[in-house]
Amino acid sequence: MIQQTHIDNALTELFANLKFTQEPAGLYDPLRYMMEIGGKRIRPRLCLTTYSLFKDSLDRKVLAPAAALEVFHSFTLIHDDIMDKADVRRGVPTVYRKWNENTAILSGDVMSIESYKLIAEAPAEVLPEALQLFSKTAAEVCEGQQYDMDFENMECVPMEDYMKMIGLKTAVLIACSAKMGAVIAGAPAEDCERLYRYGYDLGLAFQIADDWLDTYGDPEVFGKAIGGDIVNNKKSWLMTRAFEKAADMKDELMAAMAMPVHTAEHRWAKVDAVKGIYDKLGIGEEAKQEIIRLHSQAMGYIAQLGLAPEKAAMLENYAKKLIDRTK
Repeated sequence: MIQQTHIDNALTELFANLKFTQEPAGLYDPLRYMMEIGGKRIRPRLCLTTYSLFKDSLDRKVLAPAAALEVFHSFTLIHDDIMDKADVRRGVPTVYRKWNENTAILSGDVMSIESYKLIAEAPAEVLPEALQLFSKTAAEVCEGQQYDMDFENMECVPMEDYMKMIGLKTAVLIACSAKMGAVIAGAPAEDCERLYRYGYDLGLAFQIADDWLDTYGDPEVFGKAIGGDIVNNKKSWLMTRAFEKAADMKDELMAAMAMPVHTAEHRWAKVDAVKGIYDKLGIGEEAKQEIIRLHSQAMGYIAQLGLAPEKAAMLENYAKKLIDRTK
């Protein structure tokens, strides 16, 4: 059986040895920068974890596709930071702030291409399925981002629409990661689909946890400024639920959202005002309960796999680390 330490070591070695073209430096340096600032590597980790359920050793046929998942995710972050006008990512300047917007757009484009070069190293016998899964997921992530941008022009968003958006923008790539490892390992189709559903529900929980952290997290630990969603009037899970519950407080919520953000003092005042409404409505606690519900639902799919206890424990531990987090 592949142990967790084997996966940890494989990930460290994989990204330490990941190379990009040297020239032109203006195009490829941002890629190296983005990969070097790290991240949780949750997608490649999940890919290797699900692969390990069906295989006894890790090799290049799964490592390259696992890297593809992280490279593609990093590409989306480069472009997301431009659209969100984010200054900081993982505690350091975002690519477009460190270089400029045009460089970030072009470097993000080539990073997407690099991810396809890596996924193409999947074994020949599963390559068509792996490519189809990866390409479908890539398009869905873009669809989710478009919905997210569309929501910016709406006063409020139905929770059903919000969940659809984060399903596309966040959950499908985590679901893809879970299924990709199983596909490359040659697992039965029904097991691949159960792992996809596990990853999808965890992805929803992960995004809601991220929304919660944006308001209630510690900025020193979270790696970026707290309250960014509130400042930008983003339709987070918390904001969406607040509009559902606001009733007599709707005018107060709308007034808080309309507060100016021209200075740091203005921004903090707005964050405090909206957070105060969340607290009155119990939104933070409801978000935690929704995360727990989705976690339980995800683990229900794992129960259907009939895994040995030690293998099921790997997926349970992964899920806990994904949602019981501070950053």
